[in-house]
Amino acid sequence: MKILYAIQGTGNGHISRAREIVPLLQKYGELDLLVSGTEAEVTLAQPLKYKFHGISFVFGSNGGVDKWATFKLMNLRRFWRDMHSLPLEEYDLIINDFEPVSAWACKLKKIPSVSLSHQCSFVSKNTPRPKKRSYGEWVLKNYSPTTHHIGFHFERYADFIHTPVIRSEIRNLQTSNLGHYTVYLPAYDDKKLTKYLNETDVQWHIFSKRQKTAYTDGNVQVIPVNNEGFNISLASCEGLLTGGGFEGPAEALFLQKKLMMIPMQGQYEQQCNALATSRLGVPVLQAIGDGFVDHLKKWIKEDNKVWVDFPDETAQIVHDMVQRYAR
Repeated sequence: MKILYAIQGTGNGHISRAREIVPLLQKYGELDLLVSGTEAEVTLAQPLKYKFHGISFVFGSNGGVDKWATFKLMNLRRFWRDMHSLPLEEYDLIINDFEPVSAWACKLKKIPSVSLSHQCSFVSKNTPRPKKRSYGEWVLKNYSPTTHHIGFHFERYADFIHTPVIRSEIRNLQTSNLGHYTVYLPAYDDKKLTKYLNETDVQWHIFSKRQKTAYTDGNVQVIPVNNEGFNISLASCEGLLTGGGFEGPAEALFLQKKLMMIPMQGQYEQQCNALATSRLGVPVLQAIGDGFVDHLKKWIKEDNKVWVDFPDETAQIVHDMVQRYAR
């Protein structure tokens, strides 16, 4: 059997999940890997068959997307060329984690593909959404269209939705509490964050997409994003302050760490994720500004951990997918 696994390369969550899924897929046949996107620091251990520019958004420095940088990064001519370069007919199974090049290539050639992603959970009307919809709903539906769906979310909102894939390296971590707080807010400037965090009396580890070397400013350590360092900090922290992503918050909840989320402004999916976790009891802020330090101090003082059940079902999910959808 020949399998194509196409993965979104914007942010680190998609590739982090793929690190767990790739070895499982390799048991079923010859596996080719495709990554498109430009904003990930985490990498796969296995070589890529295809590396495409794709369509990515660029993180800003004040809580949202850098729209101008995102626009400049787009190259639709290259996207069209890459899309038509894929020999999709060679594959018995095409799996997609919110990756647009292969998804649209499959759609145009009328070749079935399976979405194995968090984003496809929004196919269900039961998946939490803000009352005010936006163009983000259209993006979730049309960015990487597929014929079949296997979704992941914080809760099982529909039969095809499973709880998050928690990587083995996270499941096997020895946890402790050294009292510091871990921070991953890639849409905010490090110096802006540090200014606020300096007003608290606890230690902070900021993992930054912008810095190439680590530095310390008072009670704040700023560390370039790296998988191993982040895992160590998360395993030994009191809590995680992060954006409205999916994999990072899911891992913090699994490790029974306190969690506070600040979804990116204008990023619909992150707003949806934050709404879902707020229903579990996770505190959510919409922006960093006036009153932020007071919210932080309140969160630090309170013991508001959320208890979740994320069983290890990944191998069974992959097995069922291969049995059901391979041609």
